[in-house]
Formats: sequence, structure tokens, C-alpha cells
Amino acid sequence: MGSDSESSKIPGYGADQIQILEGLEAVRKRPGMYIDSTSSRGLHHLVYEIVDNSVDEALAGFCDHIEVTINKDNSITVVDNGRGIPVGIQPKAHKPALEVVFTVLHAGGKFGGGGYKVTGGLHGVGASVVNALSTWLEVNVYVDGSEYYQRYERGKVMCQMQKLGPTDKHGTKVHFLPDAEIFEETVFNYDVLLERLREIAFLTKGLKISLTDLRPEEPIEKHFHYEGGIKEYVHYLNRASRPLYDDIIYCEGVRDDVLVEVAFQHNDGYNEDVYSFVNNIITPEGGTHVSGFRSAMTKTFNDYGRKMKLIKENGDSLTGEDIREGLTAIISVKISEPQFGGQTKRKLGNSEARTAVESVVSEKLGIYLEQNPAVGKMIIDKSVLAQRARDAARKAREMTRRKSALDSMSLPGKLADCSDKNPENCEIYIVEGDSAGGSAKTARSRATQAILPLRGKILNVEKARLDRILVNKEIQAMITAFGTGINEDFDITKLRYHKIIIMTDADVDGAHISTLLLTFLYKFMPDLIKGGYVYLAKPPLYKVEKNKKIYYAYSDEELSSILEEIGRDQNNKIQRYKGLGEMDAEQLWDTTMDPAKRILTRVTMDEAEKVSIDNTFYVLMGDNVEPRREFIEKNARYVKNLDI
Repeated sequence: MGSDSESSKIPGYGADQIQILEGLEAVRKRPGMYIDSTSSRGLHHLVYEIVDNSVDEALAGFCDHIEVTINKDNSITVVDNGRGIPVGIQPKAHKPALEVVFTVLHAGGKFGGGGYKVTGGLHGVGASVVNALSTWLEVNVYVDGSEYYQRYERGKVMCQMQKLGPTDKHGTKVHFLPDAEIFEETVFNYDVLLERLREIAFLTKGLKISLTDLRPEEPIEKHFHYEGGIKEYVHYLNRASRPLYDDIIYCEGVRDDVLVEVAFQHNDGYNEDVYSFVNNIITPEGGTHVSGFRSAMTKTFNDYGRKMKLIKENGDSLTGEDIREGLTAIISVKISEPQFGGQTKRKLGNSEARTAVESVVSEKLGIYLEQNPAVGKMIIDKSVLAQRARDAARKAREMTRRKSALDSMSLPGKLADCSDKNPENCEIYIVEGDSAGGSAKTARSRATQAILPLRGKILNVEKARLDRILVNKEIQAMITAFGTGINEDFDITKLRYHKIIIMTDADVDGAHISTLLLTFLYKFMPDLIKGGYVYLAKPPLYKVEKNKKIYYAYSDEELSSILEEIGRDQNNKIQRYKGLGEMDAEQLWDTTMDPAKRILTRVTMDEAEKVSIDNTFYVLMGDNVEPRREFIEKNARYVKNLDI
């Protein structure tokens, strides 16, 4: 921890370290270039940019507490106890460094000025972009025993930096209100912020992060503080599973100025879930650090298995895929000059990161296995079983490939295909049961709408090995109908329908079937969701008839509105639809399948929230009941119109 007078004395963090690269004019004109979007995702990104600056102070060793507050007016306050932004005159701009940081794009201590050794900040544009996209922003800095203040409106300076008086605090407070002229939505989602702040706390061992929401009558407050860092993260992610062994294996070390932290644990499931971070930023596409981890795991376990005679000397080696079955792992590296593929930092490219991770994991894991032979045997035994299942899955996959090669001749018998062959015009409805399937086949537009009825609930892919999944008839039917293949065979150009519509009953069973289908698509064809091809149909809940005139209501609120409009009296006939099978073909077309009238919800995913999405699927679809009960209790207030 630094004292309140340290920032001017610490080498490499004064006004002359704040470098200016370019101006701020373009941000308000093209905000999407700087924060990806002006949707809810971009709105929340503003908070992350300011928090990342505070985290940089923590990574540098000068901050141990960050407080984030959602105020009643949907403004945000972020306070840290770091060194405070420098307030001296920046030599090139001839203005206080504080003002430069908030008014000049790409100004800060991250661009080669020596202020920070490692930094986060997703785009490196930080405070100035938040300022430009806020109706107003106020900053208070506590540095060198004094408090300083400045206010901006839509990026413009409203007053010169003021020295307010003495203080014994140190750090920075930023208070801002996102601009409603820029953002499609200006209401912050508490749960979205909570998930990201929890992730940051896991990744920054020892840092305390507080989140307070002052909008409800009873304010909500949550604190995150993990002395165990990513070891606790793995424990948290595995809470919905059954761990194969008690320990969380942890490898830490520094090689070539790359700080490496890896924590992992196997569970008795079949999915591999490896999450990688560079300077606390998630890298959804992995990169060199992940390659180093995989290489070390494969070599170390094969060497150990042969040495302990758990693998036949002349037998086939275990593949990395075998060893990583049921693995939950966090790979976190800190590196001074990360090189990424693309502006949004999805994949790490530094070669030294691969070498560093491979070296640290090989050494530390080798020592761990020598000291814990029982755990080593459990992992090898599970890997050998995975190897056998992989062979069975390969045969099943080859069978699927041979079927797909026949193209339309191999389409599932129960598929009622459409006549149009242009995928852009075509859509497929996935419906449960023959009754709803029959109505849908009669109701559809035969030119562009295909119907695939499924029998009952499909296999829960969260709890099954690939060989079982690939021989499941319902899953085979979907794979064949879509035409894309799965996993490494997936080819989006072969997609036969540009709308995949899940149409289930509006009850608990229907919700469960939708979740099973989404779990399958997310695990084996995630690009369908990323590409925006997957939708949920929304059938009506009520049919209201009065004087031979028919109205449909899709919610209780809409029913009340209709009854207010037509009058509440005994002539009203109200039917509550229990399922799609209760509608005849004409009603199903009018309410749920007619493109001019229907309501569809597109299923989307943000890769930056991959850990949170994965975790939700584990909790909902995994074996452990307690986390699922907690999830349902927490989210029950958001659920409407389910027949429980």
C-alpha cells in the first residue's frame, strides 16, 4: 500500500508519464468503434473501463479496495484507494495530467510511458471515452495530501481543475451519467455488473471489490474478496459438479517477465472448460498461453502415466482431449506488452507466453503428481476411459458424416422440409411432440418453413459423453437437418436455414425442453448463436373471444389491457393455452408462425461473458441440486406465466 503522498515520489508515475496519442472528436460520432456497441453491452462497458483503471493500480501494488455504486439516477460512482491520477502539468499539453486523461483519446499511463508494468483496459481508451459518452462526469483525486476536482459535460471541460483542500485520503473517485443521446438503454443491470466484478476479484488475488445498488427501496450490497484468487474461482465454477478429487491444483511462477497463474480441477463430467485471461482480460479464443498449458498437460500426464505404469509402454498416448475431459481450469498471465489478434483482444499472440506457461505448469504439476499419486491415478484412469469413449465417438461421427454426404437423401424422416433451397429465405421450427408437430406442419408456409418434431425431452448434453450424444436419435435428426456438422466438422456455409426457431409450450416442461435444446446448440454449435440464427418462438398464453371477435394475449399484462379495452363482462370467453397442441393450425399460424404477426426472441451471447454463460448452464443442467435451487430462488422474481 502506498501512502497519500507517494504518487509524486514513485518513479515512473508523474505528469510526464501521461502520453498523448490523438484527439477525442470522433468518439461521440462513432461510439461503436470504441466500445463495440451502444446497446446494454456498451453501456456496461463504460463501468469496466473506469474499474480497469483502478485494477491497474491494484496490479501495480497500490490499491486494495474498489467501490462501485449504482446511484438512484443510474449514474455510476467508482472509488479506489490507489495513488490518485497525477495532477501535475503534462509537458506537451501544458494542462493538468488529470484533464489530459479525461479529454484526450489514448492518453494515460499505459502507452509506453512507464506508468504501469501491466495493464488491463479492454481497448486502452479508458477514461476519455467514458467522459465523451457521458452527459456529465466528475472526478475527485486525492493525492499528495490534497483533494482536486474537475467536471466535464459530454467530454468538454466545464471548469478548470480545482484544489479543494487538504485530505488524508489517497486514490480517485469518478462519478458519471451515461448519455441517453448515445445509448439505446441507460439502465444498468446489477447482475451483469456483479458477474464481471466477481470475475475481476477472483483474478486479482487480495483485491476487495464492493458493489452497491442504491435504486431498490432496500439497497443491495455485495463484497468480493478472494485471498485464494483463481483457486477459489475454480472452486466456484465447479460447485455445480462433483469434483474428481479434493485438491485444486495450482501452478504459479515467473518466466521471462511473464507472471503465470494456473489453477485446475477435474470433475466427473465430460466437458472441458478452460478459461484464459491476460492482464485480467478474458481471451475467448485462447492463444499462446492456452497452447502452452495444453502442451504441458499432455506431456506431463503421459510421462507420469508411463512412469507409474498406468499407461502401457507401447500403447497409444493419451491425447490432450482425453486428459482434459471434465477439466475446469483458469489460466491467467500478466505480461507487460501483450499482443492480441484484433482490437477486442480475443486471442493472445505473444510467443513468450506459451514458453512461460508450458515451463511453469510442467514443473509445478510434475512436483504435485509425485507428491499426490492417488490424484494422478484418478486423472489417468478417467483419461483412459475418455480415450475409449473417443474411439466410439469417432465411429459415430464417421457414421454421421457418411449420412450427411448423401445430403437431402439423408434428411430425417420426420422432417417436413420447405421447398425453397435458399437458406436466407428458410426457417426451421423445432417443436416437441407429434401433436404440436402436426398442427405446425398444417399451419406452415410450405415454401419457406420446415418443421422438425422431436419426441419428448432430448438428452442433457451437459451430463453425457460425446459417444452417447452422437447416437441419440433426436440429436442426430437436428445435426442432419441443419447440415453444418458439429465441433471441428462445423461449417456455417452449409447451414440450410437462417432461422432456427425453438417452439415449445409456455409451461415448465416447455421451458426445460428449450433449455436442453439451447444447451446442445451452445455446446456443439455455438456459432449458430453467435451468428444470430437461433430464436425462441413466443406462443400466446390466452385466447379471448367476445361477440365472435378473437384477441390473443401473450402475457397477463396484455390480457388485462385487452379486457380493459373490450370491457370485463360475462360475455368474455377466456381460454388459457396449456400447450401448442390446444391450438388448431389456423390459430398457430395467426399467433406464432405468421412472420407478419409472430413474436420471436433472438438468442444472443457476448463472448466476454462466456464464463458466466457456461456457469449458468452448469448450474441449471448439472448434477448438484443446491446451486440450482439457489439460482431458481434468486431468479424466480423474473419468471412469469409458468404453470408450476
